[in-house]
Amino acid sequence: MNLPNQLTLLRVILIPVFLVFLYVDAIPFHFLWSLVVFAAASLTDMLDGKIARSRGLVTNFGKFLDPLADKMLVITALIVLVDLPAFSMSAIALVIIVAREFMVSGLRLLAAEQGVVIAAGIWGKLKTAFTMVTIVAIFVYLTLTADFGIVMPGFVRTWVLEGLIWISVALTVISGVVYLAGCKEYIKDC
Repeated sequence: MNLPNQLTLLRVILIPVFLVFLYVDAIPFHFLWSLVVFAAASLTDMLDGKIARSRGLVTNFGKFLDPLADKMLVITALIVLVDLPAFSMSAIALVIIVAREFMVSGLRLLAAEQGVVIAAGIWGKLKTAFTMVTIVAIFVYLTLTADFGIVMPGFVRTWVLEGLIWISVALTVISGVVYLAGCKEYIKDC
């Protein structure tokens, strides 16, 4: 297994580590550690693609696993943020994001059935990167407020962080529409 695919697998392995740090309150600065693990996992997304392209290590396995690992990491974090009393993200945003991911995964399966592996496009990459940055920003907020007891102005949560979430949702919808339009040849006979 090449290095980019190992980094992608590392992203998947870091998901339960992220959850342990997040949910075990007995761990000092558990939001900070959750932030560090999530940020490290997110960085593997950037690194695996750069290394694969620069060294000619792009594989069908990587094209399949990379977006799947991204979905697993991001959806896990978003579900946690809906469940987390310290933040409590809108479940509506989560439903929209998850629905798009199911649609894209379904389209990928239809294409794979026809022998085609579809790599993530620019809109999907932008959506994923922006959503990861949004999640990091939320965990920075949680680290500052919950771990370090810093009182933040109310607008940071209600306008800045909620705004970032809804921008992520908008990018999710746009990337889903672009993906659907680009895959119409795989669904024309359905």
